[in-house]
Amino acid sequence: MSERTGLLRPCSCTTREEHCHYVDGFLLAVPKDRLDDYKQIAEAAAGLFMEWGATSYMEAVADDVPYGELTSFPRAVMAKDDEVVIFSYITYPSKAVRDAAQKKMMENERMKPMMEDMPFDGKRMIFGGFKAIVER
Repeated sequence: MSERTGLLRPCSCTTREEHCHYVDGFLLAVPKDRLDDYKQIAEAAAGLFMEWGATSYMEAVADDVPYGELTSFPRAVMAKDDEVVIFSYITYPSKAVRDAAQKKMMENERMKPMMEDMPFDGKRMIFGGFKAIVER
């Protein structure tokens, strides 16, 4: 972060990967009647990930997401008529911070109750980690 402006510096990750931000992205389908349950879990998880070094945490429900003929967000997660698509991401200052947060997630007792009755089909969730290449 720039001390002068308080804004993030543009990311150029071709030469100094240790300064690149890292993003975990998620796409999943949640039954409409379990959306409040999902939101409660997401609120609790957000606090933990921020505690473990995340710089931001976002959960968003589909609003303008058409069902495409070949590809689309709903198709990607095989969303059913009674489900909504959720897009979420967590940003970290580096992959090392992200890796440490994931380790804590797997080992932390506060995460276990959240994992017991997930309000979605985890087999249809898409997720992955991404290195920032352009950032403003």
